[in-house]
This record gives sequence, structure tokens and C-alpha cells, in this order.
Amino acid sequence: MGQRMKPCDESIRKILKLAEEMLELADEGDAVREDTGCGVLYGVLRDSAFKIKKLAEAERDAHVKKGWWKD
Repeated sequence: MGQRMKPCDESIRKILKLAEEMLELADEGDAVREDTGCGVLYGVLRDSAFKIKKLAEAERDAHVKKGWWKD
């Protein structure tokens, strides 16, 4: 039987999923927006998602190198 994922790794996995959902929402909202204010909002959401995703991926990679990350 395989080892369970550590709680800290599970949190990183959830953050990565959340970032993907943020990107999807930004795309959906941008497609139906009716003014530039909404465009700014979705741009900020998209930018934030990319930053969060990059940080979470770096942390995941650090955990992989330590041998903590379990799939």
C-alpha cells in the first residue's frame, strides 16, 4: 500500500487546482464582459492565478526534491 500524501502537499495540490479554476473563471468572464472595468477585474484575476500557480509549482518541486511529494 502506498504512502498517503502529507497534509502540506495536499494543500499545495488544492492551491494548484484553485489557480486553474481562477484561470478558467477569468477566461469565462472575459468572454462575456460588457465593459473595461470587468476586463480589468478578469485581468487581475488571471495575473493573480499565474503568480499563485508559479509559487505553488515551485513549492511542489521543492517537496519532490525532498522526497515528500507522493502522487
